[in-house]
Amino acid sequence: MGLTMINETLWSGILPLLGTASEAKVEIDTGPMVLAGVLLSLVVIYLASKLGGELSRKVDLPPVLGELVGGVIVGVSVLHLLVFPEGGATASDSLIMSVLQQLGQLSPQALESVYETQGEVLSVLAELGVIILLFEIGLESDLRELQKVGYQAAIVAIVGVAAPFAAGTLGLMYFFGTPAIPAIFAGAALTATSIGITSKVLAELGRLKTREGQMIVGAAVIDDVLGIIVLAVVASLAKTGEVDILNVVYLIISATTFLLGSVLLGKFFNKSFVAIADKLQTRGNLVIPAFTFAFFMAFLANIIQLEAILGAFAAGLVLDETDKRKELDKQVMPIADILVPIFFVSVGAQADLRVLNPFVAENRAGLVISVFLLVVAIAGKLVTGWMVFDKKPVNRFAIGVGMIPRGEVGLVFAGIGAASGVLSKPLEAAIIIMVILTTFLAPPFLRVAFKGSPEEILDTSETMEDLPANS
Repeated sequence: MGLTMINETLWSGILPLLGTASEAKVEIDTGPMVLAGVLLSLVVIYLASKLGGELSRKVDLPPVLGELVGGVIVGVSVLHLLVFPEGGATASDSLIMSVLQQLGQLSPQALESVYETQGEVLSVLAELGVIILLFEIGLESDLRELQKVGYQAAIVAIVGVAAPFAAGTLGLMYFFGTPAIPAIFAGAALTATSIGITSKVLAELGRLKTREGQMIVGAAVIDDVLGIIVLAVVASLAKTGEVDILNVVYLIISATTFLLGSVLLGKFFNKSFVAIADKLQTRGNLVIPAFTFAFFMAFLANIIQLEAILGAFAAGLVLDETDKRKELDKQVMPIADILVPIFFVSVGAQADLRVLNPFVAENRAGLVISVFLLVVAIAGKLVTGWMVFDKKPVNRFAIGVGMIPRGEVGLVFAGIGAASGVLSKPLEAAIIIMVILTTFLAPPFLRVAFKGSPEEILDTSETMEDLPANS
């Protein structure tokens, strides 16, 4: 009874701020239902994530693909369990909302309020997931690896970013009449390379310590850096709504300066970070300072008009140089396991693959775009192998194939592009199809590329635990 009186007193002061009495009533009544909707959505997300991931693992494919496909199944394309307002859907399109309406006897107005608020909460959780993902990628991107492969890996990476980006962007604008900003965003999605997927396949083939293997991994590390800069540029372009050359130059310079400056300053910060972690005696003495630093760096990147994920990635690169990196990796992993699947499943759920139905006339353009993006995605990476100029024999085809899989980084582009509203449904779905197929094709292509070459034994000092986490 006392709590009820307190609640009534609080709400009597809040009501004028909320507007009319009826609007406030909606806010009061829907609060518990919003929480119920979020919890039920998380149940769906985690079931889709684990089932999809386990099935992918059984057929020797990266679990991230299973998470994406699981999202497609529970999303707007199939079951309509996880539906987001950003795609233009309404509460009536969501089966979860139908369940809540029956359980809570909600009015149409209240139901729409629950639907929109739930979507916002899940979007924030997904955003946190992608920030943690890029922090984790930064931790796995060993800058010392770049010194081993030298300028050859840098050339491979630069060409592997520039070729598909230019071909994809110009091709979409010339052949399909795509507006500049969506075309640039789609072209940027073609630049990524998944270091986790490539490293795992190379290790399984016993090729990680070959010159080709080292060059692929080193180039993929540089690709991560270049890809994040490209993403920061195109995402900021999406916010402004126009292609401003001076703005692009500013973003490239600021992104590069921010990233390099963070790494250079990190050499001084590393000792302080370790000292702080050693002095703390309570639980989370390592992971809490690490996430505090990552979120602060993400905040700094955000306020200077860059993407928050660039700051998180830079934080990962900085902390990668500390003596506690391996211990931090282990502590970050379970947190990433909780939040990152929300991002991947949400990306799949928001992709309306029905637009690729060839039996619907207006969908056929999307299918053509998918084929075009796939061809550019493969050709744009294969050409990188022929950019290696070395006196010693080198398997150029293997190097090009090793750069093909887009994996989790490609999905980051698709997800952010979809959330910003830049990508049309056919273009968004075409990008995701490209990511899926390039990741599917790379492992068997790598096996073919190395077939007939003498096998080399993997250095016993390099175990699977030392490799980047599998995506």
